[in-house]
Amino acid sequence: MSTRPAAALTHLDWLEAEAIHVLREVAGQCAQPALLFSGGKDSVCLLRLAEKAFRPARFPFPLLHVDTGHNYPEVIAFRDRRAAELGERLIVRSVEDAIGAGKVVLAHPLESRNKYQSITLLDAIAEHGFDACIGGARRDEEKARAKERVFSFRDDLGQWDPKHQRPELWSLYNARIRRGEHIRAFPISNWTELDVWQYIARERLELPSIYFAHRRPVVRRGGALVPVTPLTPARPGERVEERSVRFRTVGDITCTAPVESAAATLEEIVAETAAATQTERGATRLDDQTSDASMEQRKKEGYF
Repeated sequence: MSTRPAAALTHLDWLEAEAIHVLREVAGQCAQPALLFSGGKDSVCLLRLAEKAFRPARFPFPLLHVDTGHNYPEVIAFRDRRAAELGERLIVRSVEDAIGAGKVVLAHPLESRNKYQSITLLDAIAEHGFDACIGGARRDEEKARAKERVFSFRDDLGQWDPKHQRPELWSLYNARIRRGEHIRAFPISNWTELDVWQYIARERLELPSIYFAHRRPVVRRGGALVPVTPLTPARPGERVEERSVRFRTVGDITCTAPVESAAATLEEIVAETAAATQTERGATRLDDQTSDASMEQRKKEGYF
């Protein structure tokens, strides 16, 4: 955290200070928190903020990832390596296990597993007794996320009710809960996608390679570029093209689309993001486009 006079602080310094305050509030108020770490850019920022909040001590929480089994291998390799470099405990729970246990029944083998993450997440929360999960969601990403508090309350079924949130005045956060309930905390809730990229560039944070421009076979479907993979093959009649693309967000292969881009450096990505006219999730998330309320419904069911 910066020690410069307030007048000399940049907007990134203020956002960083707020996020560090939130992380320390979670650590101070909650008995058994966890930090959700997927290997994506937002959770990479959270790790950096946690370092600034708690080093030289270890983090007062483990890292937790709910793996659909359909994530990009570059991201999973980065996740494991980064957790090992930091010397922090990484807990991985798999949607595949929920399928094996009969808790999740897919409509067909290639159905997206993204929406089923909530089942595995709630199981992990119950298994470890987590009373808070720290996530990298931001208000600018999507309408349902814009409604959430920084400390977002979940009932004993893991459900979020946007009409019954707790007041959150100034920087006064309330993590008081009853047994079975928990909190989702979002330290970078007030950040934008551009803030995240500017912070990554300022801190020179390492990211999975798929965030930078690279050539990849894709098809054009529903206004998006869909990567051609064994999980997302080209359909009859679709023309496979090899394009220079990058990912603005990373997640399950079946619902995460790249965008055309030649941005190969952090500075080029910052410039490209500053000029973007479409939101991050609107451009890249096929699962959010099923209806205007799809994300809100999933959050009510216990999604991140």
